[in-house]
Amino acid sequence: MNPAKLAPAGAAGHAPDSSWAGHRPGTPGYRRLLAALACAGVATFAQLYSLQGLLPLVSRELGVTAAQASLTVSVATVGLAVAVLPWSFASDRWGRVRTMGLAVILATVFGLLVPAAPTFEILLALRFLEGAALGGIPALAIAYLTEEVSPRHAGAAAGAYVAGTTLGGLFGRLLAGPVADLAGWRMGTLAVSLSAAVAAVFFLLLAPRPRGFVAVSGEGFGAVLGRLGPQFRSGPLLALYAQAFLLMGCFVSVYNYLGFRLEAPPYLFPASAVALLFLAYLAGTVSSRIVAGLAARWGKRTVLLASTGVMAAGLALTLAAPVALILAGLVLFTAGFFGAHSTASGWTGSLASTGRAQASSLYNLSYYAGSSLIGWGAGLVFQHFGWGTMAGALAVLAALAAAIAIAMLPGKYPTH
Repeated sequence: MNPAKLAPAGAAGHAPDSSWAGHRPGTPGYRRLLAALACAGVATFAQLYSLQGLLPLVSRELGVTAAQASLTVSVATVGLAVAVLPWSFASDRWGRVRTMGLAVILATVFGLLVPAAPTFEILLALRFLEGAALGGIPALAIAYLTEEVSPRHAGAAAGAYVAGTTLGGLFGRLLAGPVADLAGWRMGTLAVSLSAAVAAVFFLLLAPRPRGFVAVSGEGFGAVLGRLGPQFRSGPLLALYAQAFLLMGCFVSVYNYLGFRLEAPPYLFPASAVALLFLAYLAGTVSSRIVAGLAARWGKRTVLLASTGVMAAGLALTLAAPVALILAGLVLFTAGFFGAHSTASGWTGSLASTGRAQASSLYNLSYYAGSSLIGWGAGLVFQHFGWGTMAGALAVLAALAAAIAIAMLPGKYPTH
């Protein structure tokens, strides 16, 4: 497959437009870019987490434990994590839009095969491949956005993109749950994959021609790896990668296992009701949009720490027995997470003076490694010790993330 055929003419861009100052809010190019990335977010995150709300159904049908069922989410995020760096290097040659187009098409193909998996092992293999293909979207979206939006507005645009990803993830879960109640988890995931295919087409149609991208060609392997060096030598970037690993691990663990808790006595939620839990994502849609303005006033580290504190408060509320308090805690927890993620991911792109795609990819590698490893490990804790112990362990990880941020990130930092 030729990646040059996957995007509008001129999408690769072999040299930047020297007069290009970036899209600004209110312009058609800015609106098209955010709309295209919103479609990419739907195609990516609807598929990546479509099984999360269906894990109890998968567990019962395939005869596996809660922790084993959660592997259908974890292996997809492992695939994404290991693929983000290769996708970033490919995009340096082919262009951000062309590479993202290829990734979303491959992911949709694998996503359509997932419902037909005859065994649990084949299901895991297909989910890994689907995740690896999906890695091309979050690996490049922030780099593409940072190159094409005026620097003054890049933080706000990153927040808008993260808000769009929350809607994508919410859409996939809300669609899969009711369909699965009626026709089983396979048809639920198929419905999501078909919707993602439509979103992929709109991404390819809407994405503006890149004007700030510089193609890289003729490099040896050593030079390619050399672009990783500045990322690993930067203390602030390493701290941001730690935020991604720890906070995303906490986040995915709560959403992986809360459904198991609420489907059991005394709650006895059906799959369609469990899917409605993901409406809490709307809190993340709001918080990821407003943190850029707060960071400009109070500093990014302050907003990051405050968001982590909100996560911890929400997690504490989920320890309560009444459903109303559990749901309130979930909303608070979700708002805090997406506020932290929006701040950290946008900060990563602006801190990287070279190898921007690689810096963004390392953030995403850490993010999805946390989703995979902590998300699976938390399942073992949940199975053996229950929700309260798991929540306590996650609170410790959130506190560790805050300690790293205090020690390694600069204080008030409104302009970078």
